[in-house]
Amino acid sequence: MHHHSWLVTVDLGREHLDRMGLVMDFHKLKKLVNTLLEELDNSLLNDHRHFRTNNPSAENVARYIFEQLEPKLPAHVILQNVSVVEEPGCTARFAR
Repeated sequence: MHHHSWLVTVDLGREHLDRMGLVMDFHKLKKLVNTLLEELDNSLLNDHRHFRTNNPSAENVARYIFEQLEPKLPAHVILQNVSVVEEPGCTARFAR
């Protein structure tokens, strides 16, 4: 086991921008993502309920974040993908 400091990127889309010309308020998105990441931060991923049965790879972390975040997004906002950068040049992306 070893430590990682991953960079997480979330890509969103929307068929039509809202009345302010936004896909989504990024401050609200950041709060949602940070809430999800707090449960993973400074923890042994193998002890996390999800990763007891799923390898805690960057790919599975991206998938987990995607699956947890998608239902929390506002209507009409489309979660396109979640990327996890393990180190420069090593990125895993999950999309449906």
